[in-house]
Amino acid sequence: MELDFLSPLSEDLISYARGLNAHSIGANAKFNSGSTGVPDLNDVQIAIIGIRENRLAENEEDDLLHFDGIRKAFYSLFPGNWHLNIADLGDIEKGATVKDTYFAVEKTVADLVKKDVIPVILGGSQDLIYAQYRAYDTLDEMVNLVNVDARFDLGDAEQVISNKSYVSKIIVNEPYNLFNYSNIGYQTYFNSQEEIELMDRLFFDAYRLGEISNDISLIEPIMRAANLVSVDLNSIDAASIGSSYFKSPNGFSGKEICAISRYAGLSDKVSSFGIFEYNSSLNSLSGMIVAQMMWYFAEGVNYRNNENTVAAKQDFIKYQVPIDDDILVFYKSPTSGRWWIEIPYVASLNTKLKRTTLLPCSEEDYLEACNQVIPERWYKAKRKNEV
Repeated sequence: MELDFLSPLSEDLISYARGLNAHSIGANAKFNSGSTGVPDLNDVQIAIIGIRENRLAENEEDDLLHFDGIRKAFYSLFPGNWHLNIADLGDIEKGATVKDTYFAVEKTVADLVKKDVIPVILGGSQDLIYAQYRAYDTLDEMVNLVNVDARFDLGDAEQVISNKSYVSKIIVNEPYNLFNYSNIGYQTYFNSQEEIELMDRLFFDAYRLGEISNDISLIEPIMRAANLVSVDLNSIDAASIGSSYFKSPNGFSGKEICAISRYAGLSDKVSSFGIFEYNSSLNSLSGMIVAQMMWYFAEGVNYRNNENTVAAKQDFIKYQVPIDDDILVFYKSPTSGRWWIEIPYVASLNTKLKRTTLLPCSEEDYLEACNQVIPERWYKAKRKNEV
């Protein structure tokens, strides 16, 4: 079993969790312990895994990297009005090489996703997203990656992978599973104009920090289309995360990053969620903000509408909007009020998507189409599909 790559939690940490209030998350969670092994996951919705790897970080390697502070903070929280079963499966240790660690991450995440268990990944350097993404190679579908980050992390595909240059490897390395890459919260001064222009040429989505801070609901349809989501803790402003290790005064506030995490949890399609760039030098405030992100992600999972099913889609209300030479087809859920736009499948074209696909959108996209303005979201998806 691929979960054999996980090392158990310490007995001291498990004892700490068991000694908390009987209604706390920690007192009711399942644990991978040295005495009992990996718990039964048949009724588990979320599994926490740590990855103690950061050798490819551009800053110094952290030999002391561990996640006990985050875990203790998370265990101490109380669930909301929801009833999820949560397991903490321990850590993936550094392999003999970084590739060995990637292999363990890929197999572990793939095994959990196939079991319909959502891995919540606590990681060191953000290049681990590459391994998280490669876990989807065996799932036979195109993948949408959403990255909450101040930087695009595109890098040069010809250079060695690092925590600032992993996206280019995702784009160019076979198998080609990536359909869309969306960046949420980029800050222009951290990205070259060449990278910004490349994002546009590839028809990827990028949303500036100020744009999202002005209207955080913009990310709802982006998250609804995502398969995997990652958060770089550097996207949070230094004051909110409580550490000078993250040197940018600008970024998402604690309230905003928790809202973003909740949107990720609400998405019916998100099947893995990673939080990266944690460092053992961070303080208890840093651990608590990560714990609260995990809490809000779990709350989102609890309130999923499960509208990504054939049965749910049969109840959608269909709207057809003639625009130029096209007829745009929109769907609205009578239950949640959420919107989708159809990306048609043309058998005569060599498209990435092998069937008609519903792309999450907003009501504003529908209203724009009614005013004869083609939604940018639909245009980009259509172009990517035909490339």
